Amino acid sequence: MSQNPLAVDDEAVASPLASNVTPVIPGDSKAQQLKTSGRIIAVMTNLPNQVHLNRNTADNTVDFSLSHTRGNSSVYSSFYYLNQQTPWETHLVGWTGEVMSHTNNRLNRSDVQNDPLYLSDDDKSTITGMLKTANNSENVHPVWLLRRDQQRWRKYAENVLWPVFHYINQNTTFNSNNNEVEWWHDYVRFNEAYATKIMSIYKPGDIIWIHDYYLLLLPNLLRLQLPEAYIGLYLHTPFPSSEYFRCLSKRSNLLEGMLGANRIAFQSYSFAKHFVSSCSRILGCETTHDSITTYGRICKLEALPNGIDTSKIISDAFNEKIDKRVDTIKKVYANKKIIVGRDRLDSVRGVLQKLEAFEKFLIMYPEWRDKVVLIQVSSPVADMNKAYEKQVSEFVSYINGTYGTLHSNPVQHFQMRIDKDEYLALLRVADLGLITTIRDGMNTTALEFVACQMNNYSPLILSEFSGTTTVLSDAIVVNPWDSVGVAKTINDCLHMPVVQKVSLEKQLFKTVSINTNQYSTNKFLRHLIDDLGSSHECHSTPPLNRPKMLKSYNDATKRLFLFDYDGTLTPIVKDPDAAIPSARTLHLLTKLAKDPKNRIWIISGRDQQFLDEWLGSKISELGLSAEHGCFVRDVDSQKWINLTESIDMSWQKDVEDVFTYYTERTPGSFIERKKVALTWHYRKADPEYGEFQARELKQHLNATVAQNYDVEVMSGKANVEVRPRFVNKGEIVKKLTLSAHGEPQDFNSYGKKNLLKKLTSEVLPDFIFCVGDDKTDEDMFEALISIEEAWVNKNDDDNYKSQTLDGDDAAAIHDFGMYPVTVGPASKKTIAKAHLLEPKQVLDTLGLLVGEVSIFETGGSVTLDDRGHIKE
Repeated sequence: MSQNPLAVDDEAVASPLASNVTPVIPGDSKAQQLKTSGRIIAVMTNLPNQVHLNRNTADNTVDFSLSHTRGNSSVYSSFYYLNQQTPWETHLVGWTGEVMSHTNNRLNRSDVQNDPLYLSDDDKSTITGMLKTANNSENVHPVWLLRRDQQRWRKYAENVLWPVFHYINQNTTFNSNNNEVEWWHDYVRFNEAYATKIMSIYKPGDIIWIHDYYLLLLPNLLRLQLPEAYIGLYLHTPFPSSEYFRCLSKRSNLLEGMLGANRIAFQSYSFAKHFVSSCSRILGCETTHDSITTYGRICKLEALPNGIDTSKIISDAFNEKIDKRVDTIKKVYANKKIIVGRDRLDSVRGVLQKLEAFEKFLIMYPEWRDKVVLIQVSSPVADMNKAYEKQVSEFVSYINGTYGTLHSNPVQHFQMRIDKDEYLALLRVADLGLITTIRDGMNTTALEFVACQMNNYSPLILSEFSGTTTVLSDAIVVNPWDSVGVAKTINDCLHMPVVQKVSLEKQLFKTVSINTNQYSTNKFLRHLIDDLGSSHECHSTPPLNRPKMLKSYNDATKRLFLFDYDGTLTPIVKDPDAAIPSARTLHLLTKLAKDPKNRIWIISGRDQQFLDEWLGSKISELGLSAEHGCFVRDVDSQKWINLTESIDMSWQKDVEDVFTYYTERTPGSFIERKKVALTWHYRKADPEYGEFQARELKQHLNATVAQNYDVEVMSGKANVEVRPRFVNKGEIVKKLTLSAHGEPQDFNSYGKKNLLKKLTSEVLPDFIFCVGDDKTDEDMFEALISIEEAWVNKNDDDNYKSQTLDGDDAAAIHDFGMYPVTVGPASKKTIAKAHLLEPKQVLDTLGLLVGEVSIFETGGSVTLDDRGHIKE
């Protein structure tokens, strides 16, 4: 199967767009307005060619050859069309796939698992040149992942994602949870390797078009490093219902990854609808039927069924060579009706359902037993399910043994990959096409069958669970689980009048001729360019780039951590007293606090007693701030300082009276009396009524108490709190940040301006990680952002000018940076610079910093070499 190393692949040909469709070109007014570069980076799981390495032991030489990769024809056709039939400069990025090793021209299958694949730079250069020639393009960029067990890069996608996306119970698809963890890390590496390759060739204004489920993390990995990039994602597989998708342990990571795209296309509207539901339920995003608002950005969605290169299929299928094969098949099966099926041999393609229906057909209509043959071609797949393979083989043997004769068998089962000429001949000669898939995205066999039947007019039976039904709405649709119904439909089709067959085929052929691969490619580009403007007008708060933060952490020597408590280090619960820190939380905080480079502060709305009991008494190295900054206890100190003791507190009586009034009228609500602040909680009340009463309460307080006293009325998570105006988390953060790192805190200067001596970068913190989930935590973020702007811009803000750094000092601080991070649903509006979804992600981030969580647990800015290792 290997081709001449200097030859152009026969499949690397594309037909032009239909003349009645306006192509999208770089010179379009909208493309020019966006300042596109005129380049498209097409990103796919595999390059169109398999690489073969042959070791010749006679002369101790190594040479390389290529063969065309079967499958993914619509993805490859899209690239060939863009590259050959449009003015876009199209670049192809893809993994080489498994490099197949041969010795003296004999395939060594075990080498896929065992060969470490140490290829020299010259070897890689030679192969890259061959790939460029084969694909008729100078812009082919292989992703090299040269490691033992080459199939490792496929395992999470194929053993976890693919089954769930096709509604197969995932518990039966892998051996243990440890396997899934290892596969996930390799999946992250795989996506990181693509990000590294794309970053090496990217130019501003490039359109990056990513294909399919192996690369679901890639859009966000690129977005973290290229905030203004134009990114599209096309999912060729089904997308399952949210109830099924939520069973994935990495569901949030996958959705976050996909939502890095500006536009996502699905094969059908139902798949897009499932995605919307998943984003709403799992990430808490604001959604419409065709858009997701997430992390301050808008991701647009569409249902865009893919097509085939119809003109090329017809050109390949109708020639003298194929005519001879058609005649040969007709002679072999003379006087028989030929039913044709071609599927991958996996449980999703419905081969067993097809055989069950065919057997039922032979039972119900015995007159057909010696007059019909089912030619079923089942292509083997990687990691084939041996049990399923055995079931299919045994069922074929049973049908042939029961209904066959000495002269013929009703089922001809070919468990192999047949060459393209044989495949096209089968599609042409068929009297009936039979597709009984139980779940798929777009079944290109169905489309190719219609194209090849342009003169024969044979009907097509198509499963209702195939995404192809959204395109071939005039096909004869069946439920593959209803074997009796399918059997009746087979009989009806074999008896169908010629006039009806011609009418059906003409309508189907018209659809396939219009909805081509070129048409869907052009349409996706048009829609992506049309909505890019609005996507880039939003304030974006991306997911936290944890690998980048880890590098900053490792480079820094004076690290300051500022944590909220409820909803940040521990989940929100209905009973506040039950929100005690977990063993993992205490362990991670202890490990961080023991590092002399670190200073850890908990800045909470909780009172002193709670913070002392559950945190201070267990980790003496923690600094504590209670009641949103009213009370503080320094690191390694037991003394609490009241920062409000000189404040008039007579307002508390008026506030308590108002709180009592609303508590009596809101079942489930209660008052929390702290030493300084008063808080009205309604998390146990009816959610809708509690929200209504909270709005009324806040309005009441702002119109009365807030007018008479210098207090602030704050809305929190299912609570309303009143506190002195000058006391808030932002003031505490200013004080902690603008102090010499590691020195005891002087709270005498709290709340006053310009009393701190001028400090330099040698004593100020060079890494600040500030995390919170509440509206009150926005004060912390605002303070940090203001300080950073003052340091970097050297402005004249009176609040910070005595601490403003000059020259190299400002650069030194800025190099490591500040990380104000909010915690909560993706739809949350915030001024923070980054986002985490839940307290578990906060703890995972801390675990990463102390070396207990893999850097490949989540994606981020990681640069990999050609063996999948992190570049130092």
